[in-house]
Amino acid sequence: MTNRRTFLKNSSILLTTAAATGSLAFKTIPAKVQFKLCLNPGNIGASFDQATLLAMAIKYGYQAITPFPGELEKMDAMAKEKLLEKMKTNHIIWGSTNLPIDFRNDEKKFREDMASLVSTAKALASVGGTRMNTWIMPTHDLYTYNENFKLHRNRLKEAANIIGHYGIRLGLEYVGPKTLMARSKYSFIRTMAEAKELMTAIDESNVGFVLDTFHWYTAGENKSDILTLDKEDIVTVDLNDARTGFEVDEQTDGKRELPLATGVIPIKDFMEGLAQINYDGPVRAEPFNQPLRDMDDEAAVKATYDAMKKAFDLVG
Repeated sequence: MTNRRTFLKNSSILLTTAAATGSLAFKTIPAKVQFKLCLNPGNIGASFDQATLLAMAIKYGYQAITPFPGELEKMDAMAKEKLLEKMKTNHIIWGSTNLPIDFRNDEKKFREDMASLVSTAKALASVGGTRMNTWIMPTHDLYTYNENFKLHRNRLKEAANIIGHYGIRLGLEYVGPKTLMARSKYSFIRTMAEAKELMTAIDESNVGFVLDTFHWYTAGENKSDILTLDKEDIVTVDLNDARTGFEVDEQTDGKRELPLATGVIPIKDFMEGLAQINYDGPVRAEPFNQPLRDMDDEAAVKATYDAMKKAFDLVG
């Protein structure tokens, strides 16, 4: 979002236009989608080092992999060069990695984590990585909405500013399930609209969304919400399905399915929205699914690819 102050205004204008015309379909789907099928092993219960992760991605047809800054920081120049050359040869890009700080609680822990953020950013930038991500919990035990908003605004602005100096973007994921709202005393952000307000307040050009099908669905959103965004507004995407036998407001965050496993989430609409705004970044699975985690690591990689590929094929 190159101009954070105008983001909410532009979104409102687009929605007003949609209401007048009856459609947001003026953004057409390109003949070939640009987003990349990304392998994040931790999300599916698998564990690999960076080189093995790349080998798995090549073997099964992934187009992006998650970077491991801690491992990259310890690599010598020759090992990095070899890794990057292999990625280039196989047309594989970097996905996103976790922002390694606890910004939600006490100042002491936040400062301790921030002290090492520069070295993490340098390690990521040294191989051309450009994406970090974190999530926004929709409740808090101690802070009211306004107190929590200020804490997130100030701390995430500081983190975004630091990694921005290394060409790295920060993705924020709102968490949608209503079942989480009883988790703590005070409610907080759980929708795209609220997350936009936080991003506007942070006012750093390298801050955008982690857009997750599960949270998009449980927040009561649809394709028109995606079409209020530009492709630069999204840092990374998580693709999942939801369990059958539960109403949308009964879905729980820690239990999901691989894409198209159940058909509960309108994934075709979601993918069409991404395609229509020409999103060209990584798309990964994050199903929190125990049967998948119980699989052999390589079998989980293949099962995840097969499910993701079906979702990609919905839009070409």
